[in-house]
Amino acid sequence: MARPQADVLAAREKFAQAQLRAHDNRTGMDKPSIQGAFLEHLFYTVGKDNHNAHRRDAYVALANVVRDRLMQRWIRTQQTYYEANAKRVYYLSLEFLMGRALANNLISIGLYDEVAKILGEFGINLTDLCEQEPDAGLGNGGLGRLAACFLDSMATLALPGYGYGIRYEFGIFDQVIRNGAQVERPEQWLRFGNPWEFARPEYLVPVKFYGRCAQRMEEGRLRTEWVDTQDVLGMPHDTPVAGFRNDTVNTLRLWRARATDEFDLGVFNAGDYLQAVEKKEVSENISKVLYPNDSYPEGKELRLKQQYFFVSCSIQDIVRRHLTTHEDFTTFSDKVAIQLNDTHPAIAIPELLRVLLDTHGLGWDEAWAICQKTFAYTNHTLLSEALETWPVSLMEKLLPRHMQLIYEINARFLQSLDGTPLGNDGAKRRLSIIDEDGGKRVRMAHLATVGSHNVNGVAALHTQLIKKTLLPEFDALSPGKIVNVTNGVTPRRWLLQANPKLAAMITQVVGEGWPTDLSKLRKLEKVASDSSFQAEFRKVKRENKLALAEIVKADTGVAIDPDSLFDVQVKRIHEYKRQLLNVLHVVALYQRIKVDPAEVKVPRTVLIGGKSAPGYAMAKSIIRLVSGVAEVVNADPATRGKLRVVFLPNYRVSLAERIFPASDLSEQISTAGKEASGTGNMKFALNGALTIGTLDGANVEIREEVKPENFFLFGMTVDEVEKRRSEGYDPYALYEADAELRAVLDAIGRGDFSAGNPSLFQPILDALLRHGDEYFLLADFRSYLDAQRDVEKTWLQPERWSRMAILNVARAGKFSSDRSIGEYAKHIWGAKPVPVSLAK
Repeated sequence: MARPQADVLAAREKFAQAQLRAHDNRTGMDKPSIQGAFLEHLFYTVGKDNHNAHRRDAYVALANVVRDRLMQRWIRTQQTYYEANAKRVYYLSLEFLMGRALANNLISIGLYDEVAKILGEFGINLTDLCEQEPDAGLGNGGLGRLAACFLDSMATLALPGYGYGIRYEFGIFDQVIRNGAQVERPEQWLRFGNPWEFARPEYLVPVKFYGRCAQRMEEGRLRTEWVDTQDVLGMPHDTPVAGFRNDTVNTLRLWRARATDEFDLGVFNAGDYLQAVEKKEVSENISKVLYPNDSYPEGKELRLKQQYFFVSCSIQDIVRRHLTTHEDFTTFSDKVAIQLNDTHPAIAIPELLRVLLDTHGLGWDEAWAICQKTFAYTNHTLLSEALETWPVSLMEKLLPRHMQLIYEINARFLQSLDGTPLGNDGAKRRLSIIDEDGGKRVRMAHLATVGSHNVNGVAALHTQLIKKTLLPEFDALSPGKIVNVTNGVTPRRWLLQANPKLAAMITQVVGEGWPTDLSKLRKLEKVASDSSFQAEFRKVKRENKLALAEIVKADTGVAIDPDSLFDVQVKRIHEYKRQLLNVLHVVALYQRIKVDPAEVKVPRTVLIGGKSAPGYAMAKSIIRLVSGVAEVVNADPATRGKLRVVFLPNYRVSLAERIFPASDLSEQISTAGKEASGTGNMKFALNGALTIGTLDGANVEIREEVKPENFFLFGMTVDEVEKRRSEGYDPYALYEADAELRAVLDAIGRGDFSAGNPSLFQPILDALLRHGDEYFLLADFRSYLDAQRDVEKTWLQPERWSRMAILNVARAGKFSSDRSIGEYAKHIWGAKPVPVSLAK
């Protein structure tokens, strides 16, 4: 017999009051509560006592203490969003390079210093516990780290934001350098479990692949069904994302692929043990590895499966959440904003369209209008090889219903061009979502552009180039649709957490509020020339360099001098990022030292780090060359006290947190027009490193902010690069004309850095001298070396260098991800903050 409604409500209220009392018992922020919670979790959660607990056990116990204190805020945040009927932002990204969570969460809830003292009384070092946590390396580089910074800022700004991605079992590979070459090893971040995540099996969703499309009449309308499919289940795992001291805790929801049938008992009993679990293995491969090798057709298919899998899971989840409080889709685009982080999630556009048409019975015009008002697309690259296209044949095989919808989207879009200046056949072919000239492929950037209400670049120069070179006719068709939102980084992780001593100095000058208002750093300008502040600034920098030197010694065996100039380039290894140009300068320095040691007056330590894609042969050759040059240079007595070269293995977020505070010179030397934005350049400047760079990506805006006299500029501009290319660029003529350049390349060609094997680096020389030097290294070589001489002259004036470095910190306020997210919220999403209060 059903209970009376009054009894049900009374029971719920009684339950809620009891839960609040439990919260008070489990979430105290005072010393006795934290001490008791730590010991309780060590005993009852981990199952250890003071006799047999290891550092990892203490880490897990502390992580649970912090998680308890996030939980009340997390649940209250979701309640607040429902009560406010808030517009929610969903950030879809194939990568989230989150790094470690413990220190970041402690800082966010204001407990880091207190917990360090409490643990110290037990003889436990908090830093040691933080080191027990593996990096959540679910990203390849800047794209994934940007997504992580954006989640941090959405929570800090109290915006109702959610991240959606894949819970890769193996994230970005661990990089080992063996005999100078990159070797990839599986990165098992989940090997010992993850205390920060919560599985949510109640929100398990099915995802379809393959099959065929069938049509039927229903209530006088033709309906399409996707049938005979192979299905996979998506299991959500939620991670809390804490705002900075504001009680907001947002959600990162990552999807894990699960088989619909775990095990075929009949096949097992028949003796075929491998086939009994085959379907499970095939299904769960989808969320197994970040970026499977797509050099083969099977790899390409798995990659597309990954993209659709997480998109389908996410769209189903977004629609479910909306329909929890709304009867229909009338207000969907008023309450939902979906941001596509690059083209990887672009299949979300036809997926939402499919759900609206096939599942909920909306008409085309209404469904398509909802899609266009809901989606926005961030472009992250101008490189043709990085602009995703998929063979129509593969799409028709894997996602037949979506291919039908893409054809219809494209047909209607091209028809809309009739009667406009772009209605001719040539323009239509260039604008078409289907590339008829490229072997029938789907242009995902075009799909994302047609299906979104806004497209944004990630730096002012990048956005100009999107309008001018990548999507010029789309810009002409819809003026104002393409906008700029320059990237940013979170100052909480990249200054407050990574560089606590500098952060403390800043607080003494500018006050407490700068971590959430980075424009306050401008107040540092008044002390930039103060000799005592400069001395303290140099002291902190040296302490950071000493700490990094210990890591370098432990990881590579190379001892480096903390009083030398730390010249650093850390980022993904790619030809356009021009790590090779950096190496050419190192070889030039080495040759100068060999000819006349007095010629090089500044002791320099060159640190290069980054991972190459496993199948990128040229990038791997560059790593091998860096290692070969380092081996020769570091072993030569002539370079002692003059030059050291180190390749830093396994570059990752936790290592980056040690590198940026210790760096003196930031190498941002990509070919002008190739780097969309960069965020490493911002982290370096924020931590007081001076930039040597080209006018590329966000370098342009960094130079504008810090002022030209505090930036070492070199190289051709975008226009000069294009002019040089159009006139017929001849790199071999530069080789013949520049004796120093010729000596550098000849040394590499002779095998000076490959144990006498001249063929090892021949592909590099061929790329530079015989295959056109695509990224104009030789054209910028002399300008780069001249700028490096300016660096040396400035380094020899410590007061001038210190002033420039302090001004870089002071003027880096624009490059907070809070500013970026504020611009997205205002100009693209139409989302407003929804502050959270624990008091009810």
